[in-house]
Amino acid sequence: MNEQASGLPYWRCVFSFLLDFLTAFFGLGIAVALFSGRGVETEGASFNFNLSGLSAVVFFLLFFGYFIIFNRFLGGTIWRRILGVGPRA
Repeated sequence: MNEQASGLPYWRCVFSFLLDFLTAFFGLGIAVALFSGRGVETEGASFNFNLSGLSAVVFFLLFFGYFIIFNRFLGGTIWRRILGVGPRA
């Protein structure tokens, strides 16, 4: 499908998904880690969070819920709206 037929460059769709994935993964991951008491571990220049058990289940529910709720009920995820990509029909 060429750019004229769709009216929207394909790279914007892919780029918005990648940015949404990273935003949801790190944003929700850090939020769940801090809220569950797992904290965020820093070792010098490295940075990580470790989720397991119930906190991992909560993270995955929020992660997939982010895409479902934002696309279905709020008119698109954060980066889809910023980059001007409408929700998929």
